[in-house]
Amino acid sequence: MLYLFPYFNFACICLTLYVLYQLWVIDMRYRLLPNVYVLAFANLGLLFHIFSLFIYDDMLSLAIGACIGGGTLYVIRFVANWHYGRDTLGLGDVKLMAAAGLWLGQDFTSIALVIGALAGILHGLIEAWLHQKKTGKALNLAALEIPAGPGFIIGIVISALIKFVDPLIFA
Repeated sequence: MLYLFPYFNFACICLTLYVLYQLWVIDMRYRLLPNVYVLAFANLGLLFHIFSLFIYDDMLSLAIGACIGGGTLYVIRFVANWHYGRDTLGLGDVKLMAAAGLWLGQDFTSIALVIGALAGILHGLIEAWLHQKKTGKALNLAALEIPAGPGFIIGIVISALIKFVDPLIFA
């Protein structure tokens, strides 16, 4: 395929993987997804599509992807916060998935949300099991607090691999 600047695309991918790694580590340690990294992730996605001449998605699909990613999590956050009476999902997670939409477009953002949610559930179950093994007491799953970002990052990376990696490479 013809790219405007193939080395820039490769650089965007490498920088994005670094940014996602940083987001993962920070969220695991501090339960925080800093705006500067989320904004870098979003900007790298836009640059990637500009340098690839929008061969993967057009701007409308990217904008809809951002609305799907951020909008879905914002609605979930709003309903869960109302139901539980406290913060249940951070705005950093909302912004992360909105930025993911600028990478993945409308179809693959939905896939990233589903895979990310499943990864988050698995992470929570593993944490609960480890807590039970360590203390001998069952953990109240409703009281379990785990960062959502790493699960969504897993969903983003898997969706990106499905979308962007040419299957002929592995043939």
